[in-house]
Amino acid sequence: MGGNSPCASCKLLRRRCAQDCVFAPYFPSDNPHKFAIVHKVFGASNINKMLQELPLHQRADAVSSLVYEANARVRDPVYGQPTVVATLFAVLEASDKESGVLYKAEECKFCGQSSQTTKGL
Repeated sequence: MGGNSPCASCKLLRRRCAQDCVFAPYFPSDNPHKFAIVHKVFGASNINKMLQELPLHQRADAVSSLVYEANARVRDPVYGQPTVVATLFAVLEASDKESGVLYKAEECKFCGQSSQTTKGL
């Protein structure tokens, strides 16, 4: 921000918020929990490096992803976000079984992992 009110990251790190603060556009002072959780999981230095390596137009999406992943890591420190995906996939599979949609596993040509395709009955 650089103005009167420091951004959430500068408040948490107890430093002066510079005019060109890389965190200010993405971690406003009115939402300190957002930076606190990301900082707890990834660390301020790593977040700073990640944001500086990205073009400006991709930084907001990266911050959203970091916040989402950090929240998932706090809820499930071992698996994090994949737990959310697995849970949603199980719910989707159960509802598809009720509606009569069949899943066919196919192996990915690039990574060797199986993917799911759907076929209606």
